[in-house]
Amino acid sequence: MEGRSIWSFHGLTGYFIAVALLLSILAFLSTAAIKTQSATAQQSYEVKDPLGIKKFGPDLENEKHIIVHGTPVGGDKLHKYQFVTK
Repeated sequence: MEGRSIWSFHGLTGYFIAVALLLSILAFLSTAAIKTQSATAQQSYEVKDPLGIKKFGPDLENEKHIIVHGTPVGGDKLHKYQFVTK
């Protein structure tokens, strides 16, 4: 008796399941990328106090000089941009 499992698919069945899974992942990631790009394209920014920007310093320190007009996209909590609604 062979050790068969319900999760082992062979031949065309396994091929079609793998292709369907990969196409669904591709569709999800493409949709998410289009939504993110569309939301980001609606934003504009301005630089506040450009002479106060330093060439050297801790990472993310100069982000307080950037004001983004729009809402945050994607839930990024690392950056310290100031968001202002239009």
